[in-house]
Amino acid sequence: MPLHLERVEWMPSPPLAPGGGPIDFEHLQRMTLGDAGIEQEVLTMFSAQSARLVQALMVHPSDAGALAHTLKGSARAIGAFAVADAAERLEAAIAGGTDPSAALAGLGEAVAEARAVIEGFLRRS
Repeated sequence: MPLHLERVEWMPSPPLAPGGGPIDFEHLQRMTLGDAGIEQEVLTMFSAQSARLVQALMVHPSDAGALAHTLKGSARAIGAFAVADAAERLEAAIAGGTDPSAALAGLGEAVAEARAVIEGFLRRS
């Protein structure tokens, strides 16, 4: 039986040091395969989800580790690497048993910055 080889287009990985700004739009474009409609949809969903999760972190501290983990994954998927890093710091503080207030404040700030950029992007689209 002959071997069938098919060429698969190479897709670059996310950068090791993401570019400036709360949202890495090049990463988002790769993840959405350049579909502007999908970009707008996932940014809209992330903006709403991140606001809900930050609010839930304030109200349900017993679920903070799981909520931070969820936010970290969503943020990485769209290129909100500063949000993902802040969520990871909150996860680490919780896991390490240290006071998470500074990490939670940092996460709130990162989410606010990302949401502001997203809102501006969506208004221009």
